[in-house]
Amino acid sequence: MHIHILGICGTFMGGVAALAREAGHRVTGCDAGVYPPMSDQLRALGIELIEGYTVDQIDLRPDLFVIGNVVSRGNPLMEAILDAGLPYTSGPQWLSENVLQGRHVLAVAGTHGKTTTTSMLTWILEFAGKQPGFLVGGVPQNFGVSARLGDTRADTRPAGGHPFVIEADEYDTAFFDKRSKFVHYRPRTAVLNNLEFDHADIFADLAAIETQFHHLVRTVPQSGRLVVNAREEALARVLERGCWSDVARFGVRGDTPGFRARGEPHAFDVLKAGVLVGRVEWSLLGEHNQMNALAAIAAAEHAGVTPQQACEALGQFANVKRRLEVRGEVKGITVYDDFAHHPTAIRTTVDGLRRKVGPGSRILAVFEPRSNTMKLGTMKALLPWSLEEADLAFCHSGGLEWDANEALAEMGERAIVVDTIDALVAKVAKQAKAGDHILCMSNGGFGGIHDKLLKALG
Repeated sequence: MHIHILGICGTFMGGVAALAREAGHRVTGCDAGVYPPMSDQLRALGIELIEGYTVDQIDLRPDLFVIGNVVSRGNPLMEAILDAGLPYTSGPQWLSENVLQGRHVLAVAGTHGKTTTTSMLTWILEFAGKQPGFLVGGVPQNFGVSARLGDTRADTRPAGGHPFVIEADEYDTAFFDKRSKFVHYRPRTAVLNNLEFDHADIFADLAAIETQFHHLVRTVPQSGRLVVNAREEALARVLERGCWSDVARFGVRGDTPGFRARGEPHAFDVLKAGVLVGRVEWSLLGEHNQMNALAAIAAAEHAGVTPQQACEALGQFANVKRRLEVRGEVKGITVYDDFAHHPTAIRTTVDGLRRKVGPGSRILAVFEPRSNTMKLGTMKALLPWSLEEADLAFCHSGGLEWDANEALAEMGERAIVVDTIDALVAKVAKQAKAGDHILCMSNGGFGGIHDKLLKALG
């Protein structure tokens, strides 16, 4: 079968493409912006990439067009598909019908930490010999790819199937299907990692997102498991609407039933209902990663992996690309890349780096408000809070419809706003000195700023 994917270079659609290729389909695709790491990964799989959405792609005559949620009405190729009455579907729908059927699906949802927790859970299952399939919105360094089919052999057990771990996004499915992506996945194990307001371009408020999370809860079978952050009031409200599955909580206090950590984020005991069940020692930083670990341990237990074995696996976890990833060092200055874009994610990332480098080193936080929510300015008031641990903050303001200088005014001279990438690089390079840590944060390619900075610093 030949499928042609519109919006192929997004992390999710790129993963769908990789799975389709592994399953033996001919895969081609197009996107408006083709950039690494996804473009490199797809080309390595032999997938032809086309820049732009030109109407002549109709002449490829695929059996099916798979449409990413970046595509909207008015897109020239999509309009040609509709006019010609050609077959099309969404990425989540294709995945549900062609990959997830008959599998034990473990879905990881939440405003933050989805990619990291999905990667942790996948690695735990791999370490335990489960040969999981997975689709992650990033590149887990334990695997080197963002998606694979895993063990696809038939499994006749009533509980159903070999494991498939998927990052479960609450963003909408496609322009023709406004349900959240994750309602297509029908998980047997669902992680509800946290819940804050995000995606202001499609959700009016937090309550609207809570409704979508409850739609996910409704799809988990009675024999399934919900792994829920015990510290999140929004998730408590979600479960109050109705819950029909076993609930395993993490981040609990004291001897309350559930999983909790005891110790520092880089070395901690794991307790279940107050009883020691394992210990994690690893290189990851921050309490958020400690919480991610607890979620992954609780979810893996439902797939037949003991907490002790899960803890052993996490000791060998190599994290995900673009999560405090060191891109290079020049003249004693270290440049990092991170995917953080929501204010809470920015704060936890900066705080995690601060824990690593200590109070005596300077952190230069370089970020672009690129997500739809940030472009709208919905959370601009939280930016000074998110950057408290940074010594200097550099904001790329190109394309914003709100005043970044005004939003960051309370930071005074610690905040510098620039409207082009080249000017931003020049400003950072001028301020940087030996011993500094430059943290670049964006959910996109950020104009190749990492390599540009390393060159300018050299």
